[in-house]
Amino acid sequence: MRKERSSRRFNMNNKKGRVEIEYFTDPLCCWSWAFEPQWRRLRYEYKDQVRWKYRMTGLLSDWKAYNDPMNSVTRPTQMGPVWKEAQHISGMPVNDKVWVENPPRSSYPACLAVKTAELQGAKAGEHYLRRVREAVMTELRDVARGDVLQQIAHEVAEEWPGLLDDEQFEHDFSSRAALSDFKKDLKRVKQIGINRYPTLTLKVKGRKGVMITGYRPYSVLLQALQSVCPGIQRSRKIENIDDYWKYWGTLTDRELSEAELTFGSNEAENMAEKYGVK
Repeated sequence: MRKERSSRRFNMNNKKGRVEIEYFTDPLCCWSWAFEPQWRRLRYEYKDQVRWKYRMTGLLSDWKAYNDPMNSVTRPTQMGPVWKEAQHISGMPVNDKVWVENPPRSSYPACLAVKTAELQGAKAGEHYLRRVREAVMTELRDVARGDVLQQIAHEVAEEWPGLLDDEQFEHDFSSRAALSDFKKDLKRVKQIGINRYPTLTLKVKGRKGVMITGYRPYSVLLQALQSVCPGIQRSRKIENIDDYWKYWGTLTDRELSEAELTFGSNEAENMAEKYGVK
């Protein structure tokens, strides 16, 4: 028999961190995927200084209601050029053919799946979110389908033993706890008035917070950290790509390139040759 889960008020990664970050995102947000190199670097270098929480925004409820006038997108095939632009600007791998060959009808199921995984812990949710992004952004998988989302849970369970119970995930996916957490995220999005993703809010207790919206370079993240927490120091430096790779499990070429920005030119060249970074 599977355990019944209760909704957690604020399931956060690294509760010791001084700077609290709310990350408003969606599994179908290509700009959030584009932002992964900077976001991963921040979490690695400032691991003991920041704590973070993902808010699922429900970017696409369904195609009947969806309208993005800024990018002239009202149907699936029009999403492809937006993804191509994200790939071009960021260097992250993106396969926009999913919007022609296997277009998701909604991002709600994937959002709900992330909240379902979070019922087993913040790290479980984070690893699941990453895997579901990979599935839709690079593997042309329809993450609006329940069977695909369950298979992704199985993949996370195999890749990170002990982190996520895929049988428990299947049970929890239809639970009131997961749905309640997703609804809380949607309410939070409306409360703050966020309509562009990714959006991050950074704050330290007793001080005025900062909001970052859209795709941004790493330097902007550091400026925001210094703004809310002057004098903050990174917990560690990326000194070894092998350690960085092991820490994350998977890295794209662009994520390796971001890490190599901390090295000298000769070391970066050696790392690029070793890992085949273009």
